[in-house]
Amino acid sequence: MRSPAEFKDGAYKGAINIPLSVLPMRMQELEPRDKPIVLYCASGARSGQGARLLKHAGFSDVINAGGLDDMPE
Repeated sequence: MRSPAEFKDGAYKGAINIPLSVLPMRMQELEPRDKPIVLYCASGARSGQGARLLKHAGFSDVINAGGLDDMPE
């Protein structure tokens, strides 16, 4: 859920970046809809919005992990 610049400055190891602004157009990259998806951004606000969008689209195992600083090592 981070902007490209934020993602470049730091990301959780192995993460893929889909900014909130393009999430509706890239949801198919997250298939299947029953696999676990963990979202994070800088503060947790965008990842919360992304989680709501994904759940509304039928993704069943979506977690808003909050901000990057909140993620475990």
